[in-house]
Amino acid sequence: MNEHLKKKLLVLFLLLGIAVVFGLAQGSVHIPLNSLLLKDNQVIFNMRLLRILAAILVGSGLAAAGIVLQAILRNPLAEPYLLGTSSGAGLAAVIAVILGVSRIYMPLAAFLGAVASIILVYSLASERKKIADRSLILSGVIVSIAFSSIIVFLVSLFGNQALHEMNWWLWGSLQVYDWQLVLLVALPVALGIGVIYLFAQDLNAIQLGEEEAIHLGIDTQNVKNILIIVTALITASLICICGIIGFVGLIVPHMMRQVVGSNHKALIPVTCLAAAIFMVICDIVSRTLFAPVEIPIGVITAIIGAPIFIILLKRGQKVQ
Repeated sequence: MNEHLKKKLLVLFLLLGIAVVFGLAQGSVHIPLNSLLLKDNQVIFNMRLLRILAAILVGSGLAAAGIVLQAILRNPLAEPYLLGTSSGAGLAAVIAVILGVSRIYMPLAAFLGAVASIILVYSLASERKKIADRSLILSGVIVSIAFSSIIVFLVSLFGNQALHEMNWWLWGSLQVYDWQLVLLVALPVALGIGVIYLFAQDLNAIQLGEEEAIHLGIDTQNVKNILIIVTALITASLICICGIIGFVGLIVPHMMRQVVGSNHKALIPVTCLAAAIFMVICDIVSRTLFAPVEIPIGVITAIIGAPIFIILLKRGQKVQ
């Protein structure tokens, strides 16, 4: 690791530390940090700390998944929900609400729905035991549209209060107050990011083109299969605790490529840190912008992310 990269990582760690401290102090009710540490405010401190940890986990996981999909599909618009995970998880969660399943099992229902949609997309995209990039994208879009339409149909048909609350979940939320659930999700996400980093050099080669990668002795199809499964499991796991949050895995990798370039050895850790900072800031905004009313965090990421992506897109067009 060169000195230049170390300095950038150090700056990002410092910014993350500042964001965490600010996130602990800010909420629907402002409590000074020194008062927050008192025993009377311990519950609020724990709740805010858990939200911040969830934000860090979600940001880094979605960003890593976005990096992988953009590299192996060689598509700058690829993002973690491309494989239909969001719509599959959403549909399963809506069905669970209709059936009266306890909210305790909602994360499990969402995870199973996400995994089922991934298997479906993967099966549709398979051609002679190989995954075609274009087929994968088209299959993901088709499954997402189909499942999303079923969600709208079910919400319209069974429009009770419980399903109204589902709209919050479908737009993303970090109202996770279960340490065990967060730690359970943290394990596959952390392992997944680790696996992705181990394939950094392979991603560098694949990004240049499959023929070049094959000449370098890389089994591109095997690498793709492994990384698609890893990113899908990361995304499915995160959906369990945050619902559907867009733009994070799309814009943050784009921004960090302009900072550190396309070498995945540098891009992966820098992007994960930057995305963690971005999510913590978005969570603070969602809690404080119209306090005591909380805005779904997916709305915040979309409002911030859409203009940023348009700017990056226009800047890229000028370069070309």
